[in-house]
Amino acid sequence: MTIIMHKKEKSLLVNKQETYADFIIRYLSELQSQFVFGVPGGAIEPFVDALARSERDSGIKFIVARHEAGAAFMADGFSRETGKLGVCCATTGPGATNLLTGIACAYADNIPMLVITAQTAIVKFGSGALQDSSCSAIDIIAIFKHCTRYSSLVSHTQQLERKLKTAIITAFTEPKGPVHLSIPSDILNEVTHKVPLQKVKSLTSPRWMYDHYAYGLLCIKLSSAKRIAFFIGQGAQGCGNVIMQLAHKLQAPVICGMMGKAWVDETDPLFYGVYGFAGHQKAKDLIEEQDFEVLIAIGTQLEELGTNGGDSQLLSHKLIHIDQNSEHFSRSTMACLHLHGHIPCILDALLNESQILTKEPLEKISNKSLLFDLPAVSKVNNVLHPAVLFYFLSQNLPFKTRTFIDAGNAWAWASHYFLHSDNNGCFRIATGFGAMAWAIGAAVGSACTVIDALTICITGDGSYLMSAQEITVAQQQKLPLIIIVLNDSALGMVKHGQQLGGAEQIGYQLPHINFAAMAQAMNINNIVIKNQIELSAINWLKLSKLEGPTLIDIHIDPNAVPPMGDRVQGLATSERV
Repeated sequence: MTIIMHKKEKSLLVNKQETYADFIIRYLSELQSQFVFGVPGGAIEPFVDALARSERDSGIKFIVARHEAGAAFMADGFSRETGKLGVCCATTGPGATNLLTGIACAYADNIPMLVITAQTAIVKFGSGALQDSSCSAIDIIAIFKHCTRYSSLVSHTQQLERKLKTAIITAFTEPKGPVHLSIPSDILNEVTHKVPLQKVKSLTSPRWMYDHYAYGLLCIKLSSAKRIAFFIGQGAQGCGNVIMQLAHKLQAPVICGMMGKAWVDETDPLFYGVYGFAGHQKAKDLIEEQDFEVLIAIGTQLEELGTNGGDSQLLSHKLIHIDQNSEHFSRSTMACLHLHGHIPCILDALLNESQILTKEPLEKISNKSLLFDLPAVSKVNNVLHPAVLFYFLSQNLPFKTRTFIDAGNAWAWASHYFLHSDNNGCFRIATGFGAMAWAIGAAVGSACTVIDALTICITGDGSYLMSAQEITVAQQQKLPLIIIVLNDSALGMVKHGQQLGGAEQIGYQLPHINFAAMAQAMNINNIVIKNQIELSAINWLKLSKLEGPTLIDIHIDPNAVPPMGDRVQGLATSERV
């Protein structure tokens, strides 16, 4: 049946009075959150209506994901790219629960995100209404409390502004993370003439403060120490240049965890490699030989993967831990000093500290290559070795390429062989929660706001099969995103983990899939790569100019064992070593 809408009825829809949903969007506009990522549905419709009005006025744009987890990953990627509040939304019930993995990932990595979920109308709470997720049914507020910094039900319109401000400020307060508001559809749809009277953006700015007493003790230690080393984590965000300048001033070797790779120049002679999961022997030798008096850990959670399972040689009395998040100090109680405060402010102060003199160049600098184990370049007719692939990408992708690495074998290959000089945060990896398919959605969210650089997602075939549909979001939004699928017909980390650990070989097999054909069926540009020559022929600049995504189906050697032996050994014991 065709419904004809008269001009008068259309006008009523277009000129509808503002609701509390519009009121929320006014706040988001102040925070310059250009996008809301989500999936529409019945109860969230009043909020979607407000987004339609906003988009019509060239305001915040609604980007529809194919699954709610993808929407949460997109909001995560947007926040990592811009530093702004990522926003995602979903309808009540299963729409809300589908968000959980994406929210948990943001929680583990301290990503500021506002999650808005709808509820059935208040009068229907506990009445057996479809998709009821109130406290009388599937209690979504309670569920979200365990993976957000704030989760609350807005039960009255009078609460909304206060709880919205609380949520926004909490998202940016250390420890940062996602926050959640559950709002009944009738409240979202209620007409209001209220306008935001108080600004919150200034309250989301970082506080340039630190513990001056601990800073003074740090200066004394650095002045007297003859040999210093740095251990860099994700929390050193935005400090890449200062870190390398300070390393040269102190002649301090630099190691990092996987997420810390974003903030170091891996081509610098003072860089000794990644420590922990898929790390470099050069970094391991530095810690084992203990040829330093002080090890300064900057912005690191000191989690299992980054510390090689809690290595006591790393976590010793020589450690000085600098962090904005005091929760991380619970893992470094053995340290000789803890300095809590704004990391960029602390590092700038150290770089310009007159009390700390520039040290003489080291007589002993390890000249061991980080890539002494790099296999020979694949022959024309042989399948690509992943190590060769990742090293090639690190050397040939355009500068400032946003590179998202998905959970799985890609972690190991990228951590060890993707070595780059860009220390401005363009390397993106999410090891806190380790969610497969994170990189796909996060890359889409990032690409929505990047206009002068290439965005690439590198994912395994297992992860891609979980979330392949999200590439159509990039297609719909005309984003020149590149998704590289590592095609080896296996859940690689499971397969090689079982082999290395002597476990039963089960559950890792995937069917042989033509991912390029899948992309072709979606009218998406696609390339198949089977050897080094074909890889070298890719025109990255041309792909970055397309009005839409490209899928690159790269066949890799299925028998190549990733550098993850230490991780397998760590799984064999329940104790921290």
